[in-house]
Amino acid sequence: MSYVRPNIAAMAGYVPGEQPRPGSGILKLNSNENPYPPSPQVIEALRQVEPELLRRYPDPFARQFCQAIAEVLDVPADWIIVGNGSDDLLNLLVRACADDVARSIVYPTPTYVLYRTLAAVQPATVVEVPYPDDFQFPLKELVAAQGAITVIASPNSPSGHGVALADLRALAQQASGLVVVDEAYVDFAEGSALSLVQEFDNAMVLRTLSKGYGLAGLRLGFGIANPALLADLFKVKDSYNVDALAIALGTAAIRDQAYKNACVSQIKASRATLTQSLRQLGFKVLESHGNFVLATPPQGNAEQLYLALKKQGILVRYFKQPRLDDKLRISVGTEEQNHALIAALTHLKNC
Repeated sequence: MSYVRPNIAAMAGYVPGEQPRPGSGILKLNSNENPYPPSPQVIEALRQVEPELLRRYPDPFARQFCQAIAEVLDVPADWIIVGNGSDDLLNLLVRACADDVARSIVYPTPTYVLYRTLAAVQPATVVEVPYPDDFQFPLKELVAAQGAITVIASPNSPSGHGVALADLRALAQQASGLVVVDEAYVDFAEGSALSLVQEFDNAMVLRTLSKGYGLAGLRLGFGIANPALLADLFKVKDSYNVDALAIALGTAAIRDQAYKNACVSQIKASRATLTQSLRQLGFKVLESHGNFVLATPPQGNAEQLYLALKKQGILVRYFKQPRLDDKLRISVGTEEQNHALIAALTHLKNC
């Protein structure tokens, strides 16, 4: 006997990348984590945490963090909603806006598979619009789907491509529902859709501190949108969805833009070198605007390489699904980590 709703019993849950034990010596290039530590200002803020901060409930609106974001991004503080990672905000949006009748969730594929999982939990109708092989934006098809929510990851994972601002603007102009631009990887890109939130009351941008700020373990993200939209989302938000430590440390991280930008510059340089090295081994590598690359092995034997690398203590991401099952998504590591990966792949190629 199942004690859960039928849709939960029938669905497949989201499967995160493998998480080895810290200190295990495994080279982890499978979850797009920042290879560099967080800002020294974050570590100092952690040292200065007082017990009173932990005894009391946190600010339910994370106003200290919102003010820091407002100053850095030049947006009003009351246009910001904070979540336990941007995944929390995606969940909130689905709960508030979608259902299984006429309020569908629309997104182009392949993309972040959590969108499908959150829809299944609701449950909500899903419309998946395939990207063409060249990843040109399928604007006409997305608009025609008439979603209650249309989610666009830009830069997109696992492909790494970015969607042009003009295309996102056209979508916001023509869409019948909410347009959410998931900018988890925006720190590694050249542009943003942030300006759209003041142009359109149906536009929302999501960001996270997991990637550019090296704080994946903190679980902190935020969304920016018109306050009228946020007012409805606050009704659905858990009372204290972000803890006091996350607010304090996230504020310190946001305020240290110089450190974040220096790490991002190094990762972008390493991304270019990694891409070149993989291509020299015969891989086809898409141009990436994230902190990862999507690479097709010359023999198309992605699963075999994934397993062989795993045996050598190197984790990359393999997706056993159509259009991705001949590819590997590889997070950009430090120069030393990237060299270790290329050495392992060179050895496997020559065996």
